[in-house]
Amino acid sequence: MTTEDVLLLTYFLSLCVLFAFGLHGLVMIYYYHKTQKVAARNATPYATEADWPVVTVQLPLYNEMYVVDRLVKSVCEIDYPKDKLEIQVLDDSTDETVEVTRKLVEEYAAKGYDIKHVHRTNRQGYKAGALKEGLVHARGEFIAIFDADFVPKRDFLKATLPHFRSSEVGMVQTRWEHLNEEYSFLTRAQALALDGHFVIEQQIRNKAGFFINFNGTAGVWRKATIEDAGNWHSDTLAEDLDLSYRAQLKGWKFVFLNDVTSPAELPADINSLKTQQFRWTKGAVETAKKLLPKVWGSALPLKVKLECTVHLTSNIVFPFIILVAFLNVPLVILKNTTSGYDMYFSIMSIFVLASISTFMFYMYAQRAIHLDWRRRLLLFPVFMAGSMGLAVNNTRAVIEALIGKKTEFKRTPKYRIVENNDDWKKKKYVQKKISWIVVAEVLLALYFVAGIITSISYLEIAAVPFQLMFLMGFGTVGAMSLRHALGR
Repeated sequence: MTTEDVLLLTYFLSLCVLFAFGLHGLVMIYYYHKTQKVAARNATPYATEADWPVVTVQLPLYNEMYVVDRLVKSVCEIDYPKDKLEIQVLDDSTDETVEVTRKLVEEYAAKGYDIKHVHRTNRQGYKAGALKEGLVHARGEFIAIFDADFVPKRDFLKATLPHFRSSEVGMVQTRWEHLNEEYSFLTRAQALALDGHFVIEQQIRNKAGFFINFNGTAGVWRKATIEDAGNWHSDTLAEDLDLSYRAQLKGWKFVFLNDVTSPAELPADINSLKTQQFRWTKGAVETAKKLLPKVWGSALPLKVKLECTVHLTSNIVFPFIILVAFLNVPLVILKNTTSGYDMYFSIMSIFVLASISTFMFYMYAQRAIHLDWRRRLLLFPVFMAGSMGLAVNNTRAVIEALIGKKTEFKRTPKYRIVENNDDWKKKKYVQKKISWIVVAEVLLALYFVAGIITSISYLEIAAVPFQLMFLMGFGTVGAMSLRHALGR
C-alpha cells in the first residue's frame, strides 16, 4: 500500500466516523416526528401542603464568591413549605467563598430556614464526594441539586415533585435556560448547542424510551434511587452521567420536563468554556469505558443499546475532526498531482450530507422553543466553526480518557455575567495560563491559510468553504484563548 493509499484510507475512514455520528441527527429527527403525539408528562399535584414530601436541596460549591449569594437567595425563595425544605451548602472552597457562604447560611438560618454549611477541606471525590457526604445526613426523601451558576425558579419543586408519585420514577430533569445568552457570540453559540441537547436529545430520547442523563444540576433525585444505584462515584469526571446509567440499568425511570426550565449563567470567556468542555468530553468517554459493557450485557432491547452507545461515545468524533482537518490539504494536492483516485473523491462528496443533518437537528431545536428561530440559526456557521475549533482541546480529553489518565475535577469559573455591560476580565478566577493547546490551535489556523492558497492555486474551489470553516474555527478559538488569558 502506497503513502497515497494510506492517506486516502485514513481520510475516508475518518469521514465515515463523522458521517455516522452526523447522520444520527436524522435519527433524532425521525423520533421527533414519531413522538409528536406522545403527550407531555403531567402529574397530579399533592392535594394539601401536608402531603408534600421532605426535600433536601444540595448546592455543591468550590470557590464561587461571585455567585453564591445569588444561588442561596434563589433557593431560599423557592415556593415550598419551610419545614419540609432542607438546604445543604456543600462548600469545598479554599478562598474567601468560605466566609461569604458561612455568613449567608447564618443569615438565612436566623430567618428560620433549615440551611447548613458543610465545609470540607480535603475535596476528596470532588463534586461526587461532596454530594455523597451530604447524602449521608440528608433528611429529604428527594434530593434536588443546583450548581453555583443556576438561579432556580420559585415553582421548581412544585413543578417537578408530582412526577415522583409514580414509584418507578427515580429522577426528574428540567431544561436549562440561559441568563446571559445575548452577552456575546460565544454565549449565543453555547445556547444553540445546549438547546439542541435538551430540546431534541433529552426530550426525544425520553419520549422514545431511550436512556437520558441527569445533567449534574437543575434536577431532582429520589434518594432511594441514588442509594440503589450504588451512590455517587468519583472514578469518572461525569459523575452525573455515570449515576444516570447505573440507575436506569437498575430499572429506574427518568423524566425530562421540556416545559419546566431552570436559568443558568453561561461561561463568558473561552478558557472557562474549554475547561467545561474538557471535563464533559473526558467524563463521557470514561463513562463509556466503564458502563458500555454492562449496557451490552443487559437485557435491554437492541435499539436502546445502540442509542446508549451513540450517546456515550459521541465525543469520539473530535480526534477524527482533527484528522479530517489535517489531511484535507494533502488530499487536495494528491487529487491534482496523482491520477487514479477520481472515483474515490467523487464518492466522498456524499459526506456533505452529514452537515445538512446537523443543521436540521439544530433547526428543529430552535424552532421548537423560540419564535425568532430563523435569526438564531444565522449563528449556525459560527457554531459549527467553534465546534471544530474546540477539537484540539476535546481530542486531548478523549485520548486521556482512553489511556486511563486521571485528572482532577476542574470546575467552570463563574463571574456573575448577566447584563451586556458586565465584565469578567478583572475578576479573580480568570485563567491566565496559555497552554500548548492554544499554540496548536494557532498553528492549525496558519496551516489552513496555506491550505486555502493551495486550493485556489489548483482551482479546487469546492474545498475552500470547508478550509475557511477550519480556519475560522481554529483561528477564532486560538485568538480568543490568547486574548481572554490576557484579560482583553
